[in-house]
Amino acid sequence: MDDVGFLSGVVLECRDPMEVARFYSALTGWQLVFTDDDFVAIGEDPDAAFNLGFQRAPAHEPPTWPDPRSSMQSHLHIKVRDLDAAERRVLELGGSRVSAQPASMRYRVVADPAGHPFCLVPAER
Repeated sequence: MDDVGFLSGVVLECRDPMEVARFYSALTGWQLVFTDDDFVAIGEDPDAAFNLGFQRAPAHEPPTWPDPRSSMQSHLHIKVRDLDAAERRVLELGGSRVSAQPASMRYRVVADPAGHPFCLVPAER
């Protein structure tokens, strides 16, 4: 069977795409590669095969976690060299620490400014 295509990105919905894009840009070092009023994307460079996008959803409500009546739906893993330093940086950039930390010595659950939970995970050494 022939491939139909390839994965070119992941898009998160939020109320303010530029705010969330700037947060992840500062977190990853990726640059803004596309912007308009309703959609912003970041990538390693403008020609990168994969990017992370942020789409305006005026009524977006952040997922709650942990909550058996809700779910994260999906979440990102960001590999980091130092969990404590990475968590401090997330907070400096406007993110937050999620109250439930199932294994905070192994990974940290944090959230972006729009409330999307994501995990900081140690990079392989």
